[in-house]
Amino acid sequence: MRALISRSNIRGKIAAPPSKSYTLRGLACAALAPGKSVLSNPLDADDTIAARNVFREIGVGIEQKDGSWMVIGGNFHQPAADLYCGESAGTLRFMTAICSLVPGICRLTAAPSLARRPIMPLVEALKSLGINCGTDGGSPPVTVHGGRVRGGRVELPGDISSQYVTALLLIAPLTAEGMEIRLTSPLQSKPYIMMTLDCMKAFGIEVRYDADLSVFEISPQPYHAVDYTIEGDWSSASCLVALGAVAGKTEVTNLTASSRQADKTIRTILERMGARIAVDNNTISASRSRLHALQADLSDCIDLLPTVSVLAAMAEGESELTGIKRARLKESDRVAAVKSGLQRMGINVIEEEDRIFITGAKPRGTVIDSKGDHRIAMAFSIPGLVAGDTVIEGAECVAKTFPAYWDVLTSLGAKVVLDG
Repeated sequence: MRALISRSNIRGKIAAPPSKSYTLRGLACAALAPGKSVLSNPLDADDTIAARNVFREIGVGIEQKDGSWMVIGGNFHQPAADLYCGESAGTLRFMTAICSLVPGICRLTAAPSLARRPIMPLVEALKSLGINCGTDGGSPPVTVHGGRVRGGRVELPGDISSQYVTALLLIAPLTAEGMEIRLTSPLQSKPYIMMTLDCMKAFGIEVRYDADLSVFEISPQPYHAVDYTIEGDWSSASCLVALGAVAGKTEVTNLTASSRQADKTIRTILERMGARIAVDNNTISASRSRLHALQADLSDCIDLLPTVSVLAAMAEGESELTGIKRARLKESDRVAAVKSGLQRMGINVIEEEDRIFITGAKPRGTVIDSKGDHRIAMAFSIPGLVAGDTVIEGAECVAKTFPAYWDVLTSLGAKVVLDG
């Protein structure tokens, strides 16, 4: 499907969708907790639907009702079929660890775009704990022989994906001996680990950790069923806030200013660029502003790379974005996708391994290949609405995290036509 975008003025109020990251973590903790938990305001999108389906296959009861999920957890069984994780890296990585607690054999499969993303560091860490698991040549399918997990001390890198650490943290309390997790390289995306720890604490789990988040100690303890509310998603909201800063005015509600989410830093980034930003309780407003270039380290908020890049493309001066190399291992090589898209819009871009330089100018309309990546599709709608005459190929990929995105833009006054 293609999104045909014309120059538009944006104005209006919209609620941010629920957080994907908190939905996945909340669902995992609820599945590990015996009894009934209720998740209020969960995200219903491709990634979280994949997670929901996988948990059902291993015996977790999930009932959807009135904007909530009732989850009956704590009683796993061997699945009757493969566990298809779709394009959800969080689902694949969390479930690779969780399946070690499932009696019998689990085989996790993935869509092609996810199958190319790394999984072996997590598999090797699980093997070091005595768990029988393996991959097909280093990529999914992943096969896990589950049952009782001894636990103990485990080491793994912290600079590839924080999801490996989250996966081990989730199962650690249910191991026989507990677990000590030591990172062999500095942790990237630290806010995501804090989200995991906060969610686990809400379900009754205590984790000891050092100031650098390099060592975690978890004693054996049970998860407790609770009612848990999912907050709004700063990652998806970042595009809506950015739209207001360059194309009119937006008010985005359902956001928690004190959130652990890494991408709440979009507010600080926009303020540093000169955007007019206002915050009132759970609402952030942005108005069309004259933006200037910035230097920013995105290592802890790597999902913001596409949005910040397109903002830099419309700002005065040359911006330098660093800490970006992990973005090459997302749904697409986001560094390459950003560079290609911006160059097609007439923007000068210089790419290095771990940083990118973007010189702002007036973007021109063009055809953008989203690479099937939701973050690329949503980000390039922003300069598309400023330049006009822009086509986003593969526009349907936004269903991964924000199925209503194009409808939301239309409700804000955007001139968007979906074709095919």
